[in-house]
Amino acid sequence: MSASGDEAIRIAEERAETTAKRNIPQLDDLPIPGDTANLREGPNLNDACLALLPLVGVWRGEGEVNYPTIDGPYRFAQQLTISHDGRPFLFHEARSWLLDEEGNVIRPAARETGWWRPQADDTIELLLAHSSGILELFYGKPKTQSSWQLSTDAVVRTSTAKEVTAAQRLYGIVANGDLGFVEERAMVGQPMTPHTSALLHRVIG
Repeated sequence: MSASGDEAIRIAEERAETTAKRNIPQLDDLPIPGDTANLREGPNLNDACLALLPLVGVWRGEGEVNYPTIDGPYRFAQQLTISHDGRPFLFHEARSWLLDEEGNVIRPAARETGWWRPQADDTIELLLAHSSGILELFYGKPKTQSSWQLSTDAVVRTSTAKEVTAAQRLYGIVANGDLGFVEERAMVGQPMTPHTSALLHRVIG
């Protein structure tokens, strides 16, 4: 259920009281523009990235991971950083950790880093490298002004990595300004199957 325009503005203003003055740490002696996850600071967002503007920020939240080949589901938490340096791409970094039933941290989990590369025809390229030895190239397009769907065009893995053949992702800003995320994967002999989902709250930007 979507919030009214006035309600959405109220929620955004309340959230900004704690997030608007925060940004990712920077070294002040870098001779080139640093990354910013706060659109109020640093270089202007490149016009090529305007379709991805709602994603810029640092997000944290919780979700669930499950798959037919694991004894799940398991709870996990994630921090997602999407930042820019004024050029026509966004930097992407996600760090996850497993939680027990009470919400206590069990151990660090998946990590990924990469780049969102929007193109002139509205196509989005998303390149991701995973700490598990997987490299993925996604292509997609905006579904709406605040949601983006992508599917892998290529998956490369090291000799020691788990067998992954394809993946699909959907990101979307929900009514209260949070970021929802859903991923499906085809791996270890399974067809495309739901794998992870999470709801992340903005903490910077």
